[in-house]
Amino acid sequence: MNRFLIASAILALSAGAQAAPVFSDNFDANAGELNAVPAGWTVTGGTVDIIGSGTNWDYIPGSGKFIDLDGSTNQPGLLARSFNTIAGMTYTATFDLAGNHVVGYPDNDTVAVSFGTASQSYSNFAKNQGWTTFTLNFTAATTGSTVLSFKNSGSDNVGLLLDNVNVAAVPEPGEWAMMLAGLGIVGFMARRRRTV
Repeated sequence: MNRFLIASAILALSAGAQAAPVFSDNFDANAGELNAVPAGWTVTGGTVDIIGSGTNWDYIPGSGKFIDLDGSTNQPGLLARSFNTIAGMTYTATFDLAGNHVVGYPDNDTVAVSFGTASQSYSNFAKNQGWTTFTLNFTAATTGSTVLSFKNSGSDNVGLLLDNVNVAAVPEPGEWAMMLAGLGIVGFMARRRRTV
């Protein structure tokens, strides 16, 4: 019985070693609308469109709702979301980008992604290119609010498409070691129990 309690305590401690989700958004909870602001986000300096399933602009059927990062005002907006971070913790943002699929528009859009102090530009998407998942990492220097943002460079009312945005806290190496030690002890105790 004592072995079971010890093993349970070790597993409980190691459970925190998994990547902890901070937020996730596939935009499906939003109504399809041009020049809109998705729930939980801000849009400044222009507009974005919520398109996809149930709208006249379902360019990638089966994807639910997603964001056209160029909006419909010839002025792409800065789509941003804030979340709290802890100093020294590493965070991973994953997101899907795709070409716009609108016939007659050029393949020249670029999206600048800013994630805390990390930034990256993504370009060279063919207009009919499907979803591609990207990852961007950031380690917080201070505890407080951090921003993840997306900004399309075009201004022709047809931007790259965005979907499935996720941010998770990545466990520290010490937490991984604790998890592995906990699993090792549980395995050892199970083996020992079978041989006794």
